[in-house]
Amino acid sequence: MSRNQLEGNWEQIKGNVQKAWGKLTNDDLDVIEGDRKRLAGKLQERYGIAEEEAEKQIRDWNERV
Repeated sequence: MSRNQLEGNWEQIKGNVQKAWGKLTNDDLDVIEGDRKRLAGKLQERYGIAEEEAEKQIRDWNERV
């Protein structure tokens, strides 16, 4: 899924994002608004992981969606 698709379809896919990363709150999802960098930042914050790991998780999730 490209960056434009992520942003454009955010309302439809944010439920899948929350399933994948249950620690993300509805407020987090509203802040992220489909922005991949914001998603990575929130994953780092909520899960205490490095930027590289957050990006890897997003890539892996993206391949499954």
